Amino acid sequence: MNKALTDGLQLMPPAFEFGLDVWSSEDGTPGSDTYDGAGNATLIAADADFGGCLELTKTSGTQKLRYTGNTPMQPGCYWQIRARIKAVSGPLPSVRIAAWAGKSGGGHLSGVVETGSSRALETYGEVIEVTAIVGSGTRGGVDMVWGQDATFGHFGIDLTGVNDGVVRIDDIIIEDVSSIYTRSMLDVVDVKDYGAVADGVTNNVAAFEAADAAANGRTVLVPEGDFWLNGSITIASEIRFQGTVSMPDSALFQLLQNFDFPTYFTAFGDEELAFKKAVQALFNFTDHDSLDLKGRSVDISGPIDVQAAVGNKTSYSTRRVIRNGRISASSSSEWDVSSVTRSASYDSDEPNKLTGVSNPGGVKPGSLVTGTGVGREIYVRSVNTSTGVITLSSPLWGAPANQSYTFTRFQYLLDFSGFSNLARFTLENMEFACNGRASGIMLADTGLIFHVKDCFFTSPKDRGLTSAGAGCAGMMLDRNQWLSNEQPLAVSARETIGFNCNSNDLKLRHNRALRFLHWAIIGGSGGIISGNHFFQDDATGGNIRSAGIVITNNHPKMTIVGNYVDNAFIDWTNEHDATPSITSGFSFGGLTITGNHFTASGTAAWFRFISLKPHGTGHFINGLNISGNVFKAFNGPSLQRVEMVDTSVANLNPDKFRNITIEGNTFNNVDSPFMNPATVGIERSSVSNNWRTNLDQHMPFDSKARFVTGLVPDGPIRNSSNVKVYTQPYFEGGTGSGNTSFDINWSDEVKGKLRVTVRCDDTI
Repeated sequence: MNKALTDGLQLMPPAFEFGLDVWSSEDGTPGSDTYDGAGNATLIAADADFGGCLELTKTSGTQKLRYTGNTPMQPGCYWQIRARIKAVSGPLPSVRIAAWAGKSGGGHLSGVVETGSSRALETYGEVIEVTAIVGSGTRGGVDMVWGQDATFGHFGIDLTGVNDGVVRIDDIIIEDVSSIYTRSMLDVVDVKDYGAVADGVTNNVAAFEAADAAANGRTVLVPEGDFWLNGSITIASEIRFQGTVSMPDSALFQLLQNFDFPTYFTAFGDEELAFKKAVQALFNFTDHDSLDLKGRSVDISGPIDVQAAVGNKTSYSTRRVIRNGRISASSSSEWDVSSVTRSASYDSDEPNKLTGVSNPGGVKPGSLVTGTGVGREIYVRSVNTSTGVITLSSPLWGAPANQSYTFTRFQYLLDFSGFSNLARFTLENMEFACNGRASGIMLADTGLIFHVKDCFFTSPKDRGLTSAGAGCAGMMLDRNQWLSNEQPLAVSARETIGFNCNSNDLKLRHNRALRFLHWAIIGGSGGIISGNHFFQDDATGGNIRSAGIVITNNHPKMTIVGNYVDNAFIDWTNEHDATPSITSGFSFGGLTITGNHFTASGTAAWFRFISLKPHGTGHFINGLNISGNVFKAFNGPSLQRVEMVDTSVANLNPDKFRNITIEGNTFNNVDSPFMNPATVGIERSSVSNNWRTNLDQHMPFDSKARFVTGLVPDGPIRNSSNVKVYTQPYFEGGTGSGNTSFDINWSDEVKGKLRVTVRCDDTI
């Protein structure tokens, strides 16, 4: 690079022979004295060594010679000033390159070095050369560092030492030597050329900004060393790091061009810090909607509090994405789970609160709550230490008025719980490598449409994903892999949960989950559970299986369609209801289970694929569709049934069953296939006026054979005289042991065949 050639800069001062009126005996500033007509300055036309030159007699302590013209200065450029000189007579002085630094507006730029190294003249007639380099940056060989504020200079020499010596000076040369400091790539702007100092102390914000402004399409280079930035900075140009930067946690480091994790890693030299600073930038400027890890793995030694990393926001609702990488938990005590026990009071009139909590300051928000009458996946949403009140994620179904509760706080790779609200946030194509040390993700307190897609949750210690509040509203979990850390354990020994959801409108699609205690615990309503494969077989060969999906809302408005339910079951409860007994309302309903494959391998005969567990009295089924599913058992005994009512807390009232459709299902190795309506054939070869038929094997969920909705004779009905009978019978439902039989009553004793359709529910 040569600015004199490329930009037409005029660096060279004129030769002495063109006149001494542009050569000052002072600083070279306007109005300063010149050597034109001076008694101690003579032009020599033909010196043997120099040709034309200036003969100068030293008459002052520092004899100055400065060009009065403004030699331009530019950040990133370096000029070399050369002067050849020899002693002619008299005392021998010393000589050095010297200058006067000017800034914008014509004033003097103080505080910078304005002289080069001094050299003594030792022999008359010997030609010596003095040189100095002036430029903007602190670089090797630069004698005068003027920074980015210098805009011009007056250059020349100083004669120092004793007076009365006579010297001759050849024409002064100023040339561009910036190429000495130019890297092999000519489109690079080095921050050092704009005053940056790699000492880890000097504030380099202004230098970085100046380099960025000057880049104009080129790449900003941060060379070796540690550059301290004592404030926020935005770099609009491409940037490349050979050195590193450091800055306060609160300061933003925003890269508008190459905004990605590898660049942040090279910038900060520490994976965890780089990830935090990149996430901080993601939440603070709009030029990028996503942080791309570009396939890199980020090893972290403790939970990342995402809100603390961002620092300046507690609520955020602009779409943001983190994608394409791996976050891995390294060995550290920071992952240790904390647990405390506190006494508290509970009143179903305030269903989401614990009051009178002893020492509430020791309870951490986001903690799992366990105790008598506490449903699964109840979390601490907030703690008011001054009032002793804890707000819960969901109500408690059967807690006593006073008891002790245990509060367990898991540690998560990414913990968003510091946000009061986080909406439209996406994690895409990520692996959360918990490595049996950490849990995966903790959601914000509130938020809409948290989306996790194409991700792996690998070996979470306690939980894959947790919602401790309503941050799961509209949550979408698509095409993820959930791999338990407890795969070698027997089902009875497992404790890990894949995820939970408390709010409405969950979309759970095309996931694969392996060997958790429970994969999903779902509250709220409006869920779509589609195309998932979850299996919870027992590698030890045991025949116990656990629920893959737990539904905690008795009226979830949910569809479960096209899933592969493999050695697991669906557990439908109302355990998040503070008043679980029912006197009015819908009770259990609003659920559709269609087109799924249910498979059991090596299970006991008592295993069931669908379990309904009421947690209070008076419940019934009102609105349930189970159709087009395949239920299959193999490598073990046939299943007695595929459905059950868990009566360990309460029972259902079958007299109130309504709007139940169970049809079109396929059963393999199932003794009693359930259906509603059930169409059966009845045959009597001997006459009777009461035909009783038991439908226990078909009536679902311990229900009764309540109504005959269709009856067609299959051939003639005949009396004892073998005469055809045309009278219409009447039916009685819910007869016999368990009320699972129905009676067809005739006006006469008859025999023959019937096809009868029977329902367990009322549809009128």
